[in-house]
Amino acid sequence: MDTPAHAVRALPTETTGDAAERKATVALLPVGSYEQHGPYLPLSTDTLIACSVAERVAAAYPVQLLPPLTVSCSQEHARWPGTVSITAATLTAVVRDIADSLRRSGVPGLVLVNGHGGNYVLRNVVQEATAEGHHMALFPVGADWDEASAKAGIETPARSDMHAGELETSILLHTRPDCVREGYETSDLISDDRRHLHTLGLGPYTESGVVGRPSLATARKGDEVLTALTGAFADHLRVLESW
Repeated sequence: MDTPAHAVRALPTETTGDAAERKATVALLPVGSYEQHGPYLPLSTDTLIACSVAERVAAAYPVQLLPPLTVSCSQEHARWPGTVSITAATLTAVVRDIADSLRRSGVPGLVLVNGHGGNYVLRNVVQEATAEGHHMALFPVGADWDEASAKAGIETPARSDMHAGELETSILLHTRPDCVREGYETSDLISDDRRHLHTLGLGPYTESGVVGRPSLATARKGDEVLTALTGAFADHLRVLESW
């Protein structure tokens, strides 16, 4: 299958002249992961999703788009082949270094566009940066995802659609259908009681690595989720620039 015209580019192609002309005061850093997403979605799913959100936002607002971080904190998926992780301390250090570098080049604001729910430490990174007087935000937050999902007609509750489910599969069906393999139509699994996830990882709760209802995914839903998130970014940008 050919890659669609709206496919995620992953790496920005602008020049230093383009950046100088834009004079952005806020940069977007997509943060993904490299972890299992069941038998039908790629290991790079979270990175592709973070990039798709960031690219939509960058097309609508005067911000600087950065290349993505493609490996992050995926320890809960370690039992599945292909998963690669770094520590929370390493991710923290990399984000802080990038923020420092941006400030030296005249861009004081940084938005972490997170595509991986397991990157809990990013919340602390943002809070610590803010306490130090820097301009940093996390996007999308849970409320943004919930509102965008509702507008798009995502049927599965977020608790039940935890991994490789209706939401993630819908976004990739829209942006990268060439990466979605057969099998998502028959891979539904609901496993809502995951109280020991942080201790035991995801393994005890799903053999396939899937938690959700990918059979309900459509490209239309994926497009509408991205459209809603792009609109939601306006409020985050307003807060960041006015703070």
